[in-house]
Amino acid sequence: MDKKILLGLTLDELKDVAKSLGMPAFTGSQIAKWLYERHVASIDEMTNLSKQNRQLLSEQYDIGCMVPIDAQRSKDGTVKYLFPVRTTDGDMVRQRFVETVYIPEEGGHATLCVSCEVGCKMNCLFCQTGKQGFHGYLTTADILNQIYSLPEAGNLTNIVYMGQGEPMDNLDNVLRSTQILTAPYGWAWSPKRITVSSVGLKDKLKRFLEESNCQVAISLHSPLHEQREQLMPAEKGMAISEVVDLLHNYDFAHQRRLTFEYIVFGGLNDSKAHAEAICRLLKGLDCHINLIRFHQIPNVPLRGATEEKMLSFRDYLTAHGLYCTIRASRGEDIEAACGLLSTKRFDALR
Repeated sequence: MDKKILLGLTLDELKDVAKSLGMPAFTGSQIAKWLYERHVASIDEMTNLSKQNRQLLSEQYDIGCMVPIDAQRSKDGTVKYLFPVRTTDGDMVRQRFVETVYIPEEGGHATLCVSCEVGCKMNCLFCQTGKQGFHGYLTTADILNQIYSLPEAGNLTNIVYMGQGEPMDNLDNVLRSTQILTAPYGWAWSPKRITVSSVGLKDKLKRFLEESNCQVAISLHSPLHEQREQLMPAEKGMAISEVVDLLHNYDFAHQRRLTFEYIVFGGLNDSKAHAEAICRLLKGLDCHINLIRFHQIPNVPLRGATEEKMLSFRDYLTAHGLYCTIRASRGEDIEAACGLLSTKRFDALR
């Protein structure tokens, strides 16, 4: 019988685990400290639990930490890790993989780009993950393990849910993971250090905005309905105009930041008319726009905009009152940059 996993359980759930094994409830608080403050790799390391209680706990439970099985290092310092996960397909459990990207920055900062699904259902034209297809949701433990078992975990200053999969499509596990990351008994991080991205899924995005205080990033990529639908099929379910209407109901002028991600494609969405449409669409929203260089993927007839066009597009938006920057491209040489993540090769080998 497979053991149950402790990683990803809330404090109340850990207290229930303790009580179910005949231990006092405060033992659950001790377990939480070992998990979320000290990041132990085994139950035997929980030394303020009696040997008998550790034995009882280990008979039914495991920490759930899984170390990465591969690491690729970019010339710019970015590291792409491969983590094993298990997904359920009916009664069958399958071994799968997800990629996680560690991005060190100047000044001692470091960002981790985590995944929330194996593959993705959204099938955006410009994204390698979507070409992989969808193969399962990550559990809360799977999501947190990308942080828990990261060799550089102690260096992290920010986490972005911008890896493989659409976070709103796995909302329960994403919300639970951010809850534990920000809870006093958990990692105790400020929500300002965590950004969750979305293409915009009806009802799911609203629920996230209501239940979480983490930062929000919306994948825009075109302000025009028909064109965005061609690039991003999710536009059919929730148009970008509906997304923006929803966002107007929330406060992004103080603690919480709203970002729009915009990949600039040469000759497609980089015209003055597109810039004007963005200004009209986002009028009145307190937000930041990240312009992103397109990273070529196989069999996709898109090309990146020139550097001159990137700069002129940024300058137009800035001149018209929108805070706009060009995101630095990191890890492209190891296929770790935006849109390049895929474990199709590893899944096939498995």
